[in-house]
Amino acid sequence: MSKRTDQPIPEQNVHPAAAGQPAAGQPAAAGGQPTGLERESNRQNALGPAGVSGVPQGAAPDPREQGAAAEGTTPAAGAPAAGVPTAGGGERPVGAARRTATSRRRGGGGPMGLMPGEKARDFHGTMSKLYAYLGKYRLSLILVLLVAAAATVFNIVSPKILGLATTRLFQNVAAMIQGTGTGVDLPYIGGVLLQVLGLYIISAALNYIQGRITVRLSADMAYRLRRDISEKVNRLPLSYFDGTTYGEVLSRLTNDVDTVNNTLNQSLSEMISSLVSVVGVLIMMLTISWQMTLAAAAILPLSAGVMALVVKYSQGFFRTQQEYLGHVNSHVEEMFGGHRVVKAFNGEEQSLETFDALNGELYRSGWKSGFLTSLIWPAMGFVGNIGYVVISVVGAWLAARRLITVGDIQAFIQYVRNFTMPITQIGNISNVLQQTAAAAERVFEFMGEAEEVPDSATPVLPADVQGHVEFEHVRFGYSPEQTVIHDFSAEALPGQRIAIVGPTGAGKTTMVKLLMRFYDLQGGAIRVDGHDIRDMRRSDLRCMFGMVLQDTWLYSDTIMENIRYGRPGASDEEVVAAAQAARVDHFVRTLPEGYGLVLNEEATNLSQGEKQLLTIARAILVNPRMLILDEATSSVDTRTEVLIQEAMAELMVGRTSFIIAHRLSTIRNADLILVMNDGDIVEQGRHEALLEAGGFYADLYQAQFEDVS
Repeated sequence: MSKRTDQPIPEQNVHPAAAGQPAAGQPAAAGGQPTGLERESNRQNALGPAGVSGVPQGAAPDPREQGAAAEGTTPAAGAPAAGVPTAGGGERPVGAARRTATSRRRGGGGPMGLMPGEKARDFHGTMSKLYAYLGKYRLSLILVLLVAAAATVFNIVSPKILGLATTRLFQNVAAMIQGTGTGVDLPYIGGVLLQVLGLYIISAALNYIQGRITVRLSADMAYRLRRDISEKVNRLPLSYFDGTTYGEVLSRLTNDVDTVNNTLNQSLSEMISSLVSVVGVLIMMLTISWQMTLAAAAILPLSAGVMALVVKYSQGFFRTQQEYLGHVNSHVEEMFGGHRVVKAFNGEEQSLETFDALNGELYRSGWKSGFLTSLIWPAMGFVGNIGYVVISVVGAWLAARRLITVGDIQAFIQYVRNFTMPITQIGNISNVLQQTAAAAERVFEFMGEAEEVPDSATPVLPADVQGHVEFEHVRFGYSPEQTVIHDFSAEALPGQRIAIVGPTGAGKTTMVKLLMRFYDLQGGAIRVDGHDIRDMRRSDLRCMFGMVLQDTWLYSDTIMENIRYGRPGASDEEVVAAAQAARVDHFVRTLPEGYGLVLNEEATNLSQGEKQLLTIARAILVNPRMLILDEATSSVDTRTEVLIQEAMAELMVGRTSFIIAHRLSTIRNADLILVMNDGDIVEQGRHEALLEAGGFYADLYQAQFEDVS
């Protein structure tokens, strides 16, 4: 069964633990680096692979739940949408301001290169954490070290043995020229060549073994990192996602983990080989001639100076490149996520201007950093050629004095090549390690974020839930400085229909979030059947509720499976019975494939009302003891609203129900209406009594019929 995981779930959804609503999926992440001025390439990169989330706490792993976070683990799962006032007034940061703040705080991410885009604030501390995380792989790492060292040793020994063949060949040719030779000593030379060939074959075999071990190690490491991040997502409080963009979390699952993975896969073995090569080659060079070794070492400061100069001037451009890569990806994600709104308000030109400005800066910093980086190898090659000239002159002088042989010169030149290349690689790898440390630091920073308050060690689970809910002097704020709910007290008896009404920002939806324990209270208590909800496991608490909310979310699968999501073990007959109760069965059977119709990626092959009815069918299938209905009919036509209200009326029979509505005509039959304003209850009672009182509720009710000119 396929499941759509590339769109965020708005906060108004049927909750997965109770009503079967799929949990928050993740939006597309910025998956790669833009190339130059190619606008489409940037857009495609910004809309790359979807992220992964873990299995809800307290729920058995299920294919439908892979990639979903049942405890509201995206910014939209229980958090107000960007730019929309929160339940208690105020707004979350939006648009470029939020994007820029996040990018400045954590960096934009990006692909690996020769140079770092960002340095870790604590390189040694981060690498220590990474080493500790690699604890279970220490035996594999030691084996990789030994195999890489052995392969390098065989490579190091080969040039000196090959020099023996060169010396014998030179001696034979010189003797033939002088007329004293009998020809080339082919048996000796052939034997030496066979030895060298054998060494190279052994070295290649060891490199193959090393590669297999390293690839498996790095792949398993990346798997563990992504799994741990996914599980961490489920344990984070929703307050974390209130100020963090979708792409920021996904960047850790993709860019940062890939950076660490690539370092382990490529740079780790390369670093080991380079270090062993430098030490081994230096020893072999000293055994040939200490004078030539000093001449070769004299070139090293020049090489280091060239590399330091390039790094100095390219560092700033790489930092700018990574920063603006994050800006470009965030801008494209925002524009594509709201492209209908952009078109509706003719914002294309402004959007493209912003994109061109960001992409232009990315282009300028990208080509400058790439150009400076590309100078390293030509410059190092030039310095290396100078070294070859010096060594050739010194070697010729020593050979003329018969202090070394021609074969030694040939072997030494090979060693010089093998000496400068590992040093250059170590320099490049040191830059890669800086970026790896920055990526690992972001990963471990995320892993170290404060988690939700743990569930009680001795959780309470009522044997028979009655649906008696009490709010006792509840106080809450999304931030310590801004209190949203001041002193909320109310009681819902089993089976009652409780309507919560009030203007936008009064705190209605906030109370639902507190009831579901998406957030923990800052004061007071909420009790279900006499038990404080903080004494229950979150998963157990949420299984008691069914949520039918304004914005639906359906994944790409059949209608049958979308309804069955609430209770995976339900039979087809039970699914159809729930659909009939929700007034879904009739329109489903008019579809060409009926219950087998596969919804497309955006579920646009159903109307908004039809999708809403499917979510009600899910809730009916789960059969929860308590219901939360939040603006479930606010975006449908009148005829569909009648069907939805009929379905909800049947669903609410015998269940404690909390109904949030702006259209007050929909809650006339509620047993108790709680009128909220500025986080407090200002009135409560039945519809008729509140109208007779002529208070705040009466003003809200009459405002529906006023003629606004």
